[in-house]
Amino acid sequence: MFTKYNKIAFSGILALNLFLASPVISQEKKAKQKSVDYTQYVNPFIGSAGHGHVFVGANVPFGAVQLGPVNVFEGWDWCSGYNYASNTILGFTHTHLSGTGIGDLNDILLLPVSGKVALTKGTKEDMANGYGSYFSHQNEISQPGYYSVVLDKYKIKAELTASERVGFHKYTFDSANDAHVLLDLADGIGWDKPVKTFIKKINETTIAGYRYSAGWATDQRIYFTMEFSEPIAAIALYDSIAPLKRSEGEGVRMKAVLDFKALKNKHVLVKVGISPVSSENAAANIKAEIPGWDFDQTVKEARSKWNKELNKIQIKADDKTMKVFYTSLYHTMFAPSIFNDANGDYRGTDKKVYEKADFTNYTTFSLWDTYRGLHPLYTITQPDKINDIVKSFLAIYQQQGRLPVWHLMGNETNTMNGNHSIAVIADAYLKGYRDYDTTLAYEAIRKTAMQTRDGMDYVQQLAYIPADKMLESVGNALEYAIDDYCVAQMAKALNKTEDYVYFTKRANLYKLYFDKETTFMRGKLTDGKWRTPFNPLSSAHRKDDYVEGNAWQYTWLVPQDPYGLIDLFGSEDTFLAKLDSLFLITDKVEGEEVSPDISGLIGQYAQGNEPNHHIPYLYAYAGQPWKTAKLIREIDDKFYTTKPDGLCGNEDLGQMSAWYVLSSMGFYSVNPANGIYVLGSPLVNTAVIHHKEGISFTVKAIDNSKTNIYIQKAEYNGKPYTKSYITHEMIAKGGELKLYMGSKPSLTFGVKKEDRPL
Repeated sequence: MFTKYNKIAFSGILALNLFLASPVISQEKKAKQKSVDYTQYVNPFIGSAGHGHVFVGANVPFGAVQLGPVNVFEGWDWCSGYNYASNTILGFTHTHLSGTGIGDLNDILLLPVSGKVALTKGTKEDMANGYGSYFSHQNEISQPGYYSVVLDKYKIKAELTASERVGFHKYTFDSANDAHVLLDLADGIGWDKPVKTFIKKINETTIAGYRYSAGWATDQRIYFTMEFSEPIAAIALYDSIAPLKRSEGEGVRMKAVLDFKALKNKHVLVKVGISPVSSENAAANIKAEIPGWDFDQTVKEARSKWNKELNKIQIKADDKTMKVFYTSLYHTMFAPSIFNDANGDYRGTDKKVYEKADFTNYTTFSLWDTYRGLHPLYTITQPDKINDIVKSFLAIYQQQGRLPVWHLMGNETNTMNGNHSIAVIADAYLKGYRDYDTTLAYEAIRKTAMQTRDGMDYVQQLAYIPADKMLESVGNALEYAIDDYCVAQMAKALNKTEDYVYFTKRANLYKLYFDKETTFMRGKLTDGKWRTPFNPLSSAHRKDDYVEGNAWQYTWLVPQDPYGLIDLFGSEDTFLAKLDSLFLITDKVEGEEVSPDISGLIGQYAQGNEPNHHIPYLYAYAGQPWKTAKLIREIDDKFYTTKPDGLCGNEDLGQMSAWYVLSSMGFYSVNPANGIYVLGSPLVNTAVIHHKEGISFTVKAIDNSKTNIYIQKAEYNGKPYTKSYITHEMIAKGGELKLYMGSKPSLTFGVKKEDRPL
């Protein structure tokens, strides 16, 4: 952090602030934004095959309900409940995870059935003797806010749509007199197991209940109310397959078979409200969001909500880029998901009910992934949600005594490394988002940073984490250093000098893991010696010093201080030679199975895993931004396609797509909390970012093409601009950045030290 580059950086900030001070009226501010139907470019199946793990189904942006099909579970690549490789559907569930590496949720399964209703699941090999059906992708449609499929076994067309807290089903039966609906609360996905379930018939068209489960979310509670368009002729309840002779029942694996007779128009419509608080609140959510029975109108409203969000960035590009871009932007808005009712009520991490909250409470935070690019993207495109995200973090802090690590449905999962809610809060605060208790916010990040869990006791002593005392010592330490940098920056902004000095020292602890002889970040033992034997190619999953990676990948995990990292190498030339090698070395450890998390490889670089995402942009810090440009185009060509396997790794709740959204516009947030976006190579010809009402920032790539991939020069608001980065302030003020592209690297643009990223 404090290197020979700081003096240059300070003068650069001063000059840039003077440059930004000139009054400019954006042409975009003058023109009223014209809405375009960008949902036409979204293909929800992209990323549903391979390792993408994306959710497929019907939802609205950031909705609590994610209503979609669930396949027969076939392993890790079915963590979302669905994989495009499948031809089976067991039913339709109301909660999902998108792109995670662990399976959970898939709560409250409904399946329309004709003929005999089985109580046990069908299998991949045998659908005849269990519930569920084969289907064909030819009879499947997925669009933003809408999903439909024909269930071959039952000859039923199922259509789905949703509001924020309500799933809306439409089942079209082949016969008006042979219609049933199975409700199964028994099974989730992956780790999820039911603990207690309950079903009750309220009246002839309504049932309600709840499902408590233990899994990745160790104490999940979800309540529901279902309203049917047709009267329920008969209801049969079961605990697993044991019948219960009454109209309500509690058990571990409750199921219900609902019979309907003499249907009007062969349709059954079902509205399912969900709530973290109560069935009564779930019913109120239905009344608040979908009071009527107009399915097509709800589809239209869901599509409109998606269009409103997709129109926040309007691009012009070739057809492939349009499809990948808007599908990526779509994927960035599945999580965090709403976790309170229409009246504001929610259940906290402490399992207490908090009534009528004055903010939107969110859950599903994959922070180890999303702090890198997704949350910085939100500060550009979702300014109305930033304060509520921070308020959600602060509520969690007050309920569990520390900020969230990986929060899911009111549960702390403690998954992955670091305390990256710190970075999200610091970034929000430093960018001017402060509509929350800022004193509490600083208290929360400081207290969280002063924990003694997972090696942080060593960090507090300004010491390295010994590799013989805990696994993943290097991965933990490097992530902590990023968070400590963020604490230091917020402390500085609050004039807390003593804390600033202390956390700056902690942020520099990453240097203790750098072995100058091998030029790798390595595990160090209690006696001060490097762990041996050492193979930088080894990526033994959770058995060594790294996390889902190896020394080649983790050596660069210093996004908060690239210039300090360059200093460790001794010179820019040594740094660049090593960085070049990262993208060239293709060797593997003989006999070692590579973790599926390490995917999307160019040499040892892994686009499929998030700690790598900033690495291509490090060339700009050493004065060779053209190498970044070349890599961005290569990554796009190889790893982002319009096919079902069009993502090279887990989507991880939006980060894989956020990288694409930012990079395709020509920049990326290397440092997650300093408001600097490093330029790369725009994939789009024009991007208009509608930051706030009346404020837009435009990026135009002049003469952009598949061969013209290098920035030759730039102009900002009509004036020459020589920096290889832009600032959040530029976007927030609005304006126009022109990037003039060419087929050969420019040896001048962004090369001078004063023009390099801050």
